[in-house]
Amino acid sequence: MPAAPPLFKDPKQILLALAQTRSLPELLTLIVERLAASPRIALARVWLVRPGDVCDTCRFRSECPDRTNCLHLVASAGSSRAEPAQDWTGIGGAFRRFPIGVRKVGLIASQGKAIEVQSGIVSSNWIVDSEWARREQLEGFLGEPLQHRGEVLGVLAVFCRGELESGCIDWLRMIANHAAAALVNARAFDEIEALRARLEWENDYLKEEVREAQSLGEIIGASPALEAVGRKISLVAPTDSAVLIQGESGTGKELVAREIHRQSQRAEKPMIKVNCAAIPRELFESEFFGHAKGSFTGALRDRAGRFELAHGGTLLLDEVGEIPLELQAKLLRVLQEGEFERVGEERTRKVNVRVIAATHRDLRREAEAGRFRSDLYYRLSVFPIEVPPLRERGADIPLLAEAFLASAARRLGRKAPKLTRAVVQRLQRYPWPGNVRELQHVIERAVLTSSGAALEVELPDSATARISSIPAAQEAALVRTDAELRTLERENLRAALAAADGKIYGKGGAAELLGVRPTTLASRMKALGLDNRSLRRGPRS
Repeated sequence: MPAAPPLFKDPKQILLALAQTRSLPELLTLIVERLAASPRIALARVWLVRPGDVCDTCRFRSECPDRTNCLHLVASAGSSRAEPAQDWTGIGGAFRRFPIGVRKVGLIASQGKAIEVQSGIVSSNWIVDSEWARREQLEGFLGEPLQHRGEVLGVLAVFCRGELESGCIDWLRMIANHAAAALVNARAFDEIEALRARLEWENDYLKEEVREAQSLGEIIGASPALEAVGRKISLVAPTDSAVLIQGESGTGKELVAREIHRQSQRAEKPMIKVNCAAIPRELFESEFFGHAKGSFTGALRDRAGRFELAHGGTLLLDEVGEIPLELQAKLLRVLQEGEFERVGEERTRKVNVRVIAATHRDLRREAEAGRFRSDLYYRLSVFPIEVPPLRERGADIPLLAEAFLASAARRLGRKAPKLTRAVVQRLQRYPWPGNVRELQHVIERAVLTSSGAALEVELPDSATARISSIPAAQEAALVRTDAELRTLERENLRAALAAADGKIYGKGGAAELLGVRPTTLASRMKALGLDNRSLRRGPRS
């Protein structure tokens, strides 16, 4: 009778391949496929210890001792001889989970000891489905703990055709030990790669934020209205309470948020900003929570969301009133439980983030009208701060003008013109519908156009400015549908692009006219289907 072929064709090659593999998914596939390549191994499987996730539907739920951790089937390979042949490459099925300590696989994990059945598993009570074992001509079973430095990481199990010799068992134990070490290394490499990707995201993001912060400077002013805001900042900053910053556009809500973060215990961690008004509706969830590679068209790699980037620090939700209703429930869950899942991923992640929200809308009125979830509103508005408009901070205008004048002159490489008392009085009489942001742009434009030693400012007619600054209460009386708002936004962008001759970036570009970043404008144009090429006038004769 011819001798049975060896269990492993070349076990040393398997050990070498394990040592050279760095990716965890590739490593798991390599283990089972190399083992299943032997004609004497019918089925090879790997289970890893992970938190319980399907406890309510698990077939072993009544036997599970605590429903915390269990064994997850993560890799499977083999060759079926039954008719019709079965596909054993999937990781689903009845045995996709094993409670630790339950059944043979679970006992291997709980005791850290191998289980070996060298022959006769068909005729014994050891196997659950003896008929399946008979159809597949199974004789032996080897189950080895994947153990590293006293910690059981999982279980490697093989079902064999033919009896097993002691040498085969020794080789499988050696392969299991090397596989456990390779698993630890692969996890370490995955963590290093994740940290590297996160640092790249944080560096790119923080560089952009630093440029913006430097262009605006710190909060400037000494008016009673601003001092009241400062007192509120001092009260809430040392806590982890959620803060809702409300005020008209251009009043400096982001600077208030930055000051809260600077005075908080999280100051050494990042403050991440999300401009909710600039995110296309279909990308909100990915932007907030991240996504897994291949979860949707264009998801070419895993990406961390803004909540992950802000872990341990502060997340600023700018224009929070623009978040779609369908996403608000998921946002509420993160705020309440500190848990979320990336798009296209089942793994639940935990995060520790302080949330600061900012909006120019009356969020309470939005909640009462059903346009914003009331439970989310109450969660965000634990400590509300109202930032006063510039027209109520007349005493701060000279200080702001001086700061913007020095900053603009330095940035433009020009000598700063003198800010005269007459110019200051003109600035204080103007109602500033665009608030501090408008003042900054007026001063920068004046630095460019002033030809003498004194600063020369150009201001719109005050009556026109007053018309453009209708109180929010009057504007609220006119309610528009979402389609109407999108049409208005599209027409406004089209008008700005036409005025800028299709130019987006740089001086005189549409982004400058609209008072937004060029990248923000490009995102809005893409979302609204606008193309600036059609608005260019072309060469003039």
